[in-house]
Amino acid sequence: MNDTPGPTRAPVALITGGDSGIGRATAVRLAAAGMDVGITWHSDERGAEETAAEVRSHGRRAAHAHQDLTDPSRAADVIDALAEELGAVDVLVNNAGTGTSTPFLDIDHETVQQVLDVDLVGPFLCSQRAARRMIEQGGGGRIVNVTSVHEHQPRVGAAPYCAAKAGLGLLTQVMALELAEHGITVNAVAPGEIATPMTGQEDTDVTQERRPGIPLGRPGDAREVAAVIAFLAGPDASYTTAASWAVDGGMLRMGPQAGSHLHSDDWRKP
Repeated sequence: MNDTPGPTRAPVALITGGDSGIGRATAVRLAAAGMDVGITWHSDERGAEETAAEVRSHGRRAAHAHQDLTDPSRAADVIDALAEELGAVDVLVNNAGTGTSTPFLDIDHETVQQVLDVDLVGPFLCSQRAARRMIEQGGGGRIVNVTSVHEHQPRVGAAPYCAAKAGLGLLTQVMALELAEHGITVNAVAPGEIATPMTGQEDTDVTQERRPGIPLGRPGDAREVAAVIAFLAGPDASYTTAASWAVDGGMLRMGPQAGSHLHSDDWRKP
């Protein structure tokens, strides 16, 4: 992707779930890098408006639209609508997600389907729409899928979430292979525990939180994830594709080490 795909416009980034957390931090980071930004929201329109205001404070254009990823086909239409409003799409960040904390034996089909639609099917269809537009525009593009450390490692009580994120991780690799000839790179970013509304830690000072099981000793800040997304969305990542970037403070490397230090069966409970 060229830094300035056209002679008279800035790059355009679309971010799903841009009303808070990692999505908001990414929108602001990409705006600071000179991109116009479109964001989607599901239940927090005010949050989306606040994100848009932050984008505009950097002198960039902003647009926002409601999106319900439990209806993936219509959700993909929103990508086309935002691209039309902003005039292009050069970057897509599939950030919106949901999860559960229910034992495998107790979870119902409706919940499983909801998680799969939001975390896997929705990003699949949204990426199709964005990629087709990138190809039509010419000049390549960037797609970044926000997965999770649970793209790589399981978690008790999160069966559909882990299945969806693992699926999105492998989808990332297939997309990268198929879209490379069009100059489109596709990568995943796999956050660990990040202080966001999804983890009940909005506005948390992560430096004051203690996490002995994470090598860096604390949760992550959404802006630390946004920095990696911004790199993958920018010109410096032109030869980087089909990779999954863990942003987890070292959490994924603690498997055997954590196992050797457990002193109860509490881990068996969600």
